[in-house]
Amino acid sequence: MSDTPRLSARALVKRFGSTTALAGVDLDLAAGESLAVMGPSGSGKSTLLHCLAGVLPPDAGTVTLEGREVSGLSEKERSLLRRRDFGFVFQFGQLLPELPAVENVALPLMLLGTARRPALARAAGWLDSLGLAGMYERRPGELSGGQAQRVAVARALVHHPAVVVADEPTGALDQDTGREVMGVLTEAVSSTRASLVLVTHDETVARWADRRLEVVDGRIVTGARR
Repeated sequence: MSDTPRLSARALVKRFGSTTALAGVDLDLAAGESLAVMGPSGSGKSTLLHCLAGVLPPDAGTVTLEGREVSGLSEKERSLLRRRDFGFVFQFGQLLPELPAVENVALPLMLLGTARRPALARAAGWLDSLGLAGMYERRPGELSGGQAQRVAVARALVHHPAVVVADEPTGALDQDTGREVMGVLTEAVSSTRASLVLVTHDETVARWADRRLEVVDGRIVTGARR
């Protein structure tokens, strides 16, 4: 991995009214590295994820992606950043229920301007690679929880983002299915050299990451490499 961080945060502060969710966080993430962020409920870990991905602007400090400071961008610029440079996997997938799997996966490409036919072809390739060949036309309600999360992983990676952020990606799954999804997620991320930021409360899930840190009261208190 390169010595230059792909994604970094410096002195990151985020407040919600009188509550300080982040209190001066520093963080570096290398290209191809996976990081598990742990901590109790309300500790600031999801807020950290949202600031890193440009969902929320910090009140102070900076976020830099591949040498470009992104923390001061406008909402329109941050929206483009999220579509182009980030992929997202959520606890409940957040697939569009009215669209079949292949269209859910192709959507990020089409939002970035790729024509429908090549977008669908690339989406189908990702579904094939994640063990979902023949399920292109199934809608989310026709998929098991594990299959739906595989579709979500394909959607997160189809446009080759620099960073994938996953917020409790196995939280709605049983242990065996969660293990399968984490194997698929980490292998897919590794194959594209994307970086992964994983928020989880589960020690078993955190072990899939190269490195982990704990957030308590908006501050990083520990960090260890696997």
